Amino acid sequence: MNSHQVHPSSPVAMFTSFWRNRHLIWQMARREIVGRYRGSVMGIAWSFFNPLLMLFVYTFVFSTVFKSRWGVGGEASKSDFAIILFVGMIVHGLLAECVNRAPGLIISNVNYVKKVVFPLEILPWVVLGSAFFHSLVSLLVLMIAQLFINQTLPWTSIFFPLVLLPLIFASMGFGWFLAALGVFVRDIGQITGVFTTILMFLSPVFYPVSALPKAYKTWMLLNPLTLIIEENRKVLIFGSLPDWSSLVISLLVGLFIAAVGFWWFQKTRKGFADVL
Repeated sequence: MNSHQVHPSSPVAMFTSFWRNRHLIWQMARREIVGRYRGSVMGIAWSFFNPLLMLFVYTFVFSTVFKSRWGVGGEASKSDFAIILFVGMIVHGLLAECVNRAPGLIISNVNYVKKVVFPLEILPWVVLGSAFFHSLVSLLVLMIAQLFINQTLPWTSIFFPLVLLPLIFASMGFGWFLAALGVFVRDIGQITGVFTTILMFLSPVFYPVSALPKAYKTWMLLNPLTLIIEENRKVLIFGSLPDWSSLVISLLVGLFIAAVGFWWFQKTRKGFADVL
C-alpha cells in the first residue's frame, strides 16, 4: 500500500467512511467484546454482573456509610442516590474508555498500518462500539434498579440515545485526535488516565450542579459532560423531557469536535508507517 497517499478528511468523508465500513466495524466491535471475556467461566455475563456489583457498592457506601442525599434531603433522595450517581458513571465511563484507549490504538495495531490496506479511521469506532455496548448493559442494570427501588420507569428513558449523541461524536473526535497524536507522542497514554480521573471529579457525577457555589457553576457548565449527565438524569430518573435547544447546541459542538479530530487523523496518518 502507499502509506503516503492523500486520505479524504472532510466531514462528509467521516460519515461516508463509517457507512462504507459499517459491517467491518460491527464485526470488530463484536470480536472485541467477546474477546474481553474469552476464557472466563461466566463469559459475557460478566458485562452484566460487573455494573450490578458496582451499583450495590455505590448504594452501600454512599447511602449507608456516608448517608449521602441528593439535593436538599428527604428520604426519597437517600434511596435514589446510588442510581442517580450511576447515571453519571455511565456517561463518564463511555468517554473515559474512548479517551484512555485512543493513544494506543495505532501502536497496538501496527500490522494494519504496514501490511494490509485497512481503513485505520474505523479503529476509534470499534472502541466506541465496545464502550457503548457496556454502557447499554449498565443502562439495563440501572433500569432494573429503578424498577426495584421506585416500582416505576419513566417513559422519557427512550430519549437516552438522543441525549447521548453529542457525547458520542465528541468521543469520536477525541479518539481520532489522540489515536494519531499517540503515535508521535507516546506520553499521551500516561496523561489521559489522569485527565479522565480528574474529569470525573470535576463533573457532576457525585453531586448536582445546584450544590456548587454560584461562582463555580459557570465553570462547571463549560465541562462537556455536565449537560449530558444532567439531561440523562432528567430522562432516566426524574421523568422530565430534555432541554432540546441545549442538546442541539451540544450536538453541533460534538460534530465540530468529531470533524476536527477526523481531519487531524487523516492528515497525519501518512506519517504513521514512518514512525512505527
